[in-house]
Amino acid sequence: MYDWANSVYQLTITTAIFPLYFNSVTGTGEGSAVSFFGAEVTNTVLYSWTISAAFIILAIGSPFFSSIADYTGRRKAFMRAFTWIGALSCGMLFFFTGRNIELGIIAFGLGTLGYGGSIVFYNSFLPVIAEPKDQDRISARGYSMGYLGGVVLLLFNLLLIMKHDLFGFSHESSLPARISFLSVFLWWIGFSQITFARLPKYTFQKRIHKANVLTNGYKELRMVFNQVRKSYHLTVYLTGFFFMMMGLLSVMFMASLYGKKLLALDDEVLIPTLLLIQLVGMFGAWLFARLSSWIGNIKALLISIGGWVLICVGAYFITGSIGFITVAFFVGIVMGGTQSLARSTYSKLLPETTDHTSFFSFYDVLEKLATVIGMFSFGIIEQVTGSMRYSVLSIAVFFITGLIFMLMLFRKGSGEKMFKANITGLQASHSM
Repeated sequence: MYDWANSVYQLTITTAIFPLYFNSVTGTGEGSAVSFFGAEVTNTVLYSWTISAAFIILAIGSPFFSSIADYTGRRKAFMRAFTWIGALSCGMLFFFTGRNIELGIIAFGLGTLGYGGSIVFYNSFLPVIAEPKDQDRISARGYSMGYLGGVVLLLFNLLLIMKHDLFGFSHESSLPARISFLSVFLWWIGFSQITFARLPKYTFQKRIHKANVLTNGYKELRMVFNQVRKSYHLTVYLTGFFFMMMGLLSVMFMASLYGKKLLALDDEVLIPTLLLIQLVGMFGAWLFARLSSWIGNIKALLISIGGWVLICVGAYFITGSIGFITVAFFVGIVMGGTQSLARSTYSKLLPETTDHTSFFSFYDVLEKLATVIGMFSFGIIEQVTGSMRYSVLSIAVFFITGLIFMLMLFRKGSGEKMFKANITGLQASHSM
């Protein structure tokens, strides 16, 4: 249900409506520049770097928050706090009109910070509430519920924006889009209460010396890193995961701006296409969960990453709406499946432990650093070349690198028998 609650941020704010609104109020076409605290910068570059800034703060800060959560046993309380930060920031976007670019960027950045921070603690609940044999199914169900929840609210916002005259708004009015940002605040806060009412208040409370609370998270991160280094499969898997997420999250954050700015597609084409991604994504999450039960998690991930490479190459060459819609369909197929499989595969590969927060904090730090580097690379390549096409081509390189590392997991003599048992769910964990 938290996927249901927070995925409206991903769809309305980061994927569909806010990027298009941001582009429309800050200038359209390649090379559009804005003044941010007196500095001139391309609007989409500022957008991508804002995401990078938010995620680098998360990457640095999440070990500290994980340490506090371990000390107090209150990971749910931290998850709730970040939820409020994210949701309130989305509500603040109601006041962003384009003339106050600093307000819009800061609110967007804080919304990203709140969303990403809550996910640190949310992901760490998976091994607490689910047996290993159920984790693929529950992880996939979470992503499917998220896609569905995002779609439901987007349909309402789509009606509000595209049929604005039915609600008494003029064609030039920005209120329908801004109301959609307010709806994200209400939805996210409202439905997350279901999650907070049911999750345990205290989880694996682990008392440490108070003097170590500030630094313990970073020490534990180093300890997890040392444990990961001792496992060939975890080391190679997480390296491949890092490059895979550099590509996937860049696509997720920049797809709509690519269609709007580079291809000059109308909102009437873009928003329904982004809705299509969500609907197909529900099927994709289910499909790859079934596929992993037949051939194993890693082989299913290899198929999805290979699909991403083809998608990026195809996106480089598209010039119109038909090509964009076609690419979007295949993005939907692989996106949900890739994310849910990545999360559940990592959970299966963990050693037996009650310290899930530290291991998932390490996982989330990697994901956030991947976002930072991916989005910064996307922005800097556009800034240098003047075109988003070359940025998209660079994403294909990220996926190819991730694919190579995933293939290395099947290296002979690396304990593949025990590894294969893990990734098909026949064995919960292995000794490190």
